[in-house]
Amino acid sequence: MTGPQAFDVHVPVVVIGAGAAGLVAALAARAAGADVVVLERDPLPRGSTALSAGLIPAAGTRWQRDAGIADDPARFAADIMAKAHGEPDPAVVDALTQEAAPVLEWLADAHGLAFSVITDFLYPGHAVPRMHGLASRSGVALMDALTQAVERAGAEILCNARATALICGDADWVAGVAYVRPDGSEERIGAGALVLASSGYGGAPDLIARYVPAMAGAPYFGHPGNTGDAVRWGQALGAAVRDLSGHQGHGSLAHPAAILITWATITAGGVQVNTLGQRFADEMRGYSEQAADVLRQPGGVAWTIFDARIAAIARQFEDFRQAEAAGCIVTAPDLPALAAIIGVPADALMMSVASCRGSEPLCKPYCAVRVTGALFHTQGGLAVRPDGAVMRAAGGAFPNLFAAGGAACGVSGRQASGYLSGNGLLSAVVLGSIAGRAAAYFDSNATMR
Repeated sequence: MTGPQAFDVHVPVVVIGAGAAGLVAALAARAAGADVVVLERDPLPRGSTALSAGLIPAAGTRWQRDAGIADDPARFAADIMAKAHGEPDPAVVDALTQEAAPVLEWLADAHGLAFSVITDFLYPGHAVPRMHGLASRSGVALMDALTQAVERAGAEILCNARATALICGDADWVAGVAYVRPDGSEERIGAGALVLASSGYGGAPDLIARYVPAMAGAPYFGHPGNTGDAVRWGQALGAAVRDLSGHQGHGSLAHPAAILITWATITAGGVQVNTLGQRFADEMRGYSEQAADVLRQPGGVAWTIFDARIAAIARQFEDFRQAEAAGCIVTAPDLPALAAIIGVPADALMMSVASCRGSEPLCKPYCAVRVTGALFHTQGGLAVRPDGAVMRAAGGAFPNLFAAGGAACGVSGRQASGYLSGNGLLSAVVLGSIAGRAAAYFDSNATMR
């Protein structure tokens, strides 16, 4: 929508989406002195973050230092680039890895988020422990903490406000947003600068079929609001897009309960077998690429096999505790008994367990959970500069349009195997902070048209 427009109200910074990216963008814009309105389509701020474990990777944090972990942004950037086969934009990778530790420490000091670093197992692709989260290891808890911080900071969150169109003053200036309320009424809000934080397109079957055909028809464990609005709006404006085939899968979604089972069940020494009791892939590559391998097994399911020691590690995650309460985790005193419970050949199961490469062999008693593979979220999106500004396909950047989280192209490249654990929330939280700050700075220095 272009041309002169009348607005119901004008706000210096408007953010579309109240997931982790949008809320952190709002906090950063407020810290820079801008008034902010966040538009959220749902009754409560949740987004894909609420479905995750709420873990954010960062290098060189005070929590790492307290735990005796030596790390730095350059090492973190090298891990991202190695996992993603050198495909991401190095400048964006550098910006995110340099800013991750300062952003987490700012959220802790200014807004009371009590982060700690996970030290009892290592996620695939990370050279050292650098995954930070709240005590519950819960994305819901992270979202609640961020929502409360935004409210205390004085930014306004308008829930039940579904953005429907960007309103442009001319070819490259986004003047505002149109949104609708549940009763069908439309309102328009003018913006000095706009941050797209409406996540990706995992919930858009047409876009998945077009860009991620390997996951077309796969179970989707993401927010239903991830319908690709930001990508569609951006492309209509002439924005550049990048790595639209990139995505994060997960090979460990409890079936049929649809509860995320932490990959600690694997990285701490577990194994996955199919219904024939056979291992079918190298689980230690990562949980994202494992999704497609699980879906290719008979019935599209597998069993994750671990032991009581690993269960104790996994129990720090709220999702795992929920899976236990729901009866998803089965236990047995030995492998033949476990094989009988889960219905796989005992000799094949024992051979598969014996092939584990964990630092500690699996021991009695044993545990198992039936899982399937799923698409969690997309990693491609609008191409952005390191400050979050959206790039134009014709060259240059839009002056007052920014993107973060799933709306922006992440740092995972074009393949599922490029996803390094935590890349999603890295782009949400850290790029959200960068984009929010840049939007506030732009509005305070712009001559309004």
